[in-house]
Amino acid sequence: MMEEGRLCQWSVIRSVLCILQWWGFNVTVIIMNKWIFQKLDFKFPLTVSCIHFICSAIGAFLVIIVLKLKPLIVVDPEDRWRRIFPMSFVFCINIVLGNVSLRYIPVSFMQTIKSFTPATTVILQWLVWRKEFDLRIWASLIPIVGGILLTSITELSFNTLGFCAALFGCLATSTKTILAESLLHGYKFDSINTVYYMAPFATMIMAGPALLLEGAGVILWFQTHTDVLPALVIILGSGVLAFCLNFSIFYVIHSTTAVTFNVAGNLKVAVAVTCSWLIFRNPISAMNAIGCGVTLIGCTFYGYVRHLLSLQPPGTPRTPRTPRTLKDLIPLVNDKLDDKV
Repeated sequence: MMEEGRLCQWSVIRSVLCILQWWGFNVTVIIMNKWIFQKLDFKFPLTVSCIHFICSAIGAFLVIIVLKLKPLIVVDPEDRWRRIFPMSFVFCINIVLGNVSLRYIPVSFMQTIKSFTPATTVILQWLVWRKEFDLRIWASLIPIVGGILLTSITELSFNTLGFCAALFGCLATSTKTILAESLLHGYKFDSINTVYYMAPFATMIMAGPALLLEGAGVILWFQTHTDVLPALVIILGSGVLAFCLNFSIFYVIHSTTAVTFNVAGNLKVAVAVTCSWLIFRNPISAMNAIGCGVTLIGCTFYGYVRHLLSLQPPGTPRTPRTPRTLKDLIPLVNDKLDDKV
């Protein structure tokens, strides 16, 4: 009995440590990216995204191939292009839009808008794939949408470009989640194998636009910036931490329940908002803070409803094949994929 108690206590401690580690990586990456754009004046979101992809590709290779900390999930070469490449393209858009929004709007506002992702996921599935949802799912979207509207109206540092980038980033995250469930169905990917296959494709997709659109600006920044070496350490460090974030997600998912993961994710947003305010001192009105709180409550309710619905008996599992029609793309969305970088 005492042994079971110790095991239970250790399990709780391990879950808490995993969540704190995840929070640390996530918040640090967000703050570092904002610092790069605002304090270092390195206003090149495509280049920063490309650096993140390169660091993630190298990190996943080291973890799986060199250190063998995770087994490699073998994917057919044909499936890499037909299944993983489309995901990588959307994944690339998702990261770029997130970095673009960070350049123009405060972290607090960006994180609140990102909480809109559950709503865009449900709406996208309902409009495009005519998927039916429980009424409780629709009810949970009301505080999410209402909180976003209240936050946007009362945001003192509102920027149209940053707002649109963050909003379309939610749409890209939803699309990535849907593709992950439908295209990779049957492979049972974990976060590290996902990064292992997607990061090289994302680097290939992003390298050209980054060079064409920001290459000259980056060269000029090198020539005019006074402390290049410390700045490069911060930029590369954000890429390394972005990979560590993906690695930490795997342990959080496997050491907590779905409800705990969802609540921890929403609390992470609150932590990120608080830390960004302490560092950057961006103005936050009372109504803005209330809007953020309402959104997080709605997201928590949404996660709880999804958990209740997931306890229902599952349908017949499908074999892993590449979808041919829109009907084949109707997924069972796994919310645990929403917070990947």
